[in-house]
Amino acid sequence: MGGIMKRALILSLMLGAGVVALPATAANAATTNSIGEPQINVQIGGNRRRGRSRTVTSTRTRFVNGVRYRETIRTTYLANGRTRTTVVNRVRLGGRNYRRNY
Repeated sequence: MGGIMKRALILSLMLGAGVVALPATAANAATTNSIGEPQINVQIGGNRRRGRSRTVTSTRTRFVNGVRYRETIRTTYLANGRTRTTVVNRVRLGGRNYRRNY
């Protein structure tokens, strides 16, 4: 009986080692086959599907430190309810010695 138990134990150890070793070799083969494929995806250009936003260009007149300026502004109304205002162009109005009448 001792010989049969010993053989059963050796057989079960061999099968257990085979089950552990086979997935490791399969994973190793998968990594060697995918060397030519890129690991990351590089996107050139912006993401055009951000959501709906509306952009409006307008002008306004502002006094800054007693000097009058005409500003061209771009207002973007975002999808989440916020607004983003950027000054595109600023032109000084009036002569060199223009002063604001208070």
